[in-house]
Amino acid sequence: MSDVNNQSSDPTIVVDGVSKWFGDVMSVNDVSLEIRPGLTGLLGPNGAGKTTLLRMICGLARPSGGEISVLGQSVRNNPELYHRLGVMPEHQSTYDFMTGRQFVELNGRLQGVPHLNDAVDQAIERVDMLGDQNRKLGGYSRGMKQRMRLAAVMVHDPEILLLDEPLSGTDPRQRIEFQDLMVKLASEGRTIMISSHILEEVEAVADRILLLVWGKLAASGDYRAIRQLLSEQPYVVRVGASDVRALAAGLISEPSVESISMDGEGHIQVLSRRMAELQIAIPRTARVLGIRLTRVDPLDDSLESVFSYLTRR
Repeated sequence: MSDVNNQSSDPTIVVDGVSKWFGDVMSVNDVSLEIRPGLTGLLGPNGAGKTTLLRMICGLARPSGGEISVLGQSVRNNPELYHRLGVMPEHQSTYDFMTGRQFVELNGRLQGVPHLNDAVDQAIERVDMLGDQNRKLGGYSRGMKQRMRLAAVMVHDPEILLLDEPLSGTDPRQRIEFQDLMVKLASEGRTIMISSHILEEVEAVADRILLLVWGKLAASGDYRAIRQLLSEQPYVVRVGASDVRALAAGLISEPSVESISMDGEGHIQVLSRRMAELQIAIPRTARVLGIRLTRVDPLDDSLESVFSYLTRR
């Protein structure tokens, strides 16, 4: 496992040789890591063990082996510690008959929050939902529900936030607002851990990124360090256009293009190790040739390809 960060503050979460078995299936395999104040991204494809690891960190699941401590304490059967954590599962039912405010109030009562109305106001304001707080949750969009769920997680002002795929269902504007909020909360000294299967969702805010593959920690570091590990890995970009053959002919002489092929669905696939240059070359060539682009999808920018590459090293 490659580790490229050296943080000096004391860890708030320590995972020491932790494994988790479900019958004959190992979901987490001998993982050791330390999380410090700030924002950490936990990345991996579906089935990598991210959710299982988060559940063990917050005490919802017992490790099959190894030890976990949070704020210097064991997390299992420790109700006092739970008041210092904010946990947002990936899949959580909301009560559609409740208003958003009632949902946040319910979580505040369960946490024994003093001055409940003020705490609810502050939490809802932080996620920019004051204007919709009295609407029923059943009428919310997916992104609105995610924001109100986050308000419920923050209503008791926890020191640690564990958020499992929190950006699911949000639109680009909401993602930017969420990222800004996470940066602010981290700057206040909180420890925030966000899981995602999309590298770009957390690269703008995470101080450190942990890559999990098949239950093992494959690498850790900041975004640039992780990308540096992939410098030898070529990327494949699928491009759709009004005239893909003419576009391919125009692109083939670009220095950033290694090869071009047809994918059988009317698109071209461009192989490149110089993505920054390719991102400029594609629209520039299309504009010069008077070709309309219909899609540009980086096929290998998924974490499955990242992990496949890392585990071959």
